[in-house]
Amino acid sequence: MSTRKFMTADVFTTSPLSGNPVAVFTDAKGMTTTEMQKVAQEMNLSETTFILPPKKDGDFHVRIFTPVNELPFAGHPTLGTAIVMGQAYPKQQLKLETAMGTINFDLQCTEEGDVTAATMQQPIPTWELYEHQERLLEGLSLESSMLPVEIYRNGPRHVYVGLPSVEALSAVKPDLRILAEFPDVAVNCFSRDADHWRMRMFSPAYGVTEDAATGSAAGPLALHLARHGKSPFNRWIEIWQGVEMGRHSKMRAIVKGSAEKIDAIHVSGSAVIVQRGELRY
Repeated sequence: MSTRKFMTADVFTTSPLSGNPVAVFTDAKGMTTTEMQKVAQEMNLSETTFILPPKKDGDFHVRIFTPVNELPFAGHPTLGTAIVMGQAYPKQQLKLETAMGTINFDLQCTEEGDVTAATMQQPIPTWELYEHQERLLEGLSLESSMLPVEIYRNGPRHVYVGLPSVEALSAVKPDLRILAEFPDVAVNCFSRDADHWRMRMFSPAYGVTEDAATGSAAGPLALHLARHGKSPFNRWIEIWQGVEMGRHSKMRAIVKGSAEKIDAIHVSGSAVIVQRGELRY
């Protein structure tokens, strides 16, 4: 029988039982890919991470699994992992190796040394028009999008559909059977809400009916809005997610540079540790 210790953090929130949870197995040495996938299925969260010794220039190597597959990069699980691992790692910066490269984190700590928030530098995505726009809109019961329906890749593939109001966003009832036709895609619907943006993410392809906070989608959303003149470059925006699920999440994102040259994309948020335990199998 194997015993593996883990911690669970609610990410992109300062309040327990909100935000998006991630389970972090803090010592995964010796685990096979099959074991990791089965454990992620057992945890049944949108993502579970596994910490391994670094292979290159990072402090740790991290592997990220949904209940159905492994991801090369994801936002809320890496940010939550950085905050969890930062509790016992007395540094203000942390480097996590992923399949998309090494992700740099700046950690924010209390006077007592507890890590409460982090800012990550995300991979700069590629993007293009989404070729299955009509079928995608059918799956969302929508006739059109407020901006071009484009797909961005920074590890996961995120497609964006703009809604005219928060009321319209909250009313979206996706046909998950149709959305499941699109492999390796997360569908992100968004709208403006006063001084911030609201988002909902649906991804049966990643084993997630609806996600409470999608950090890997926050950076590309900021880029999507900036490219189409809806939000300025070089200014932080706030993104709320999970509201319709009763798990309010708050993310901040910024795109540094210009439409001609994107220098960096940063996403920031808080997390709280809500569980410590061990899994026996």
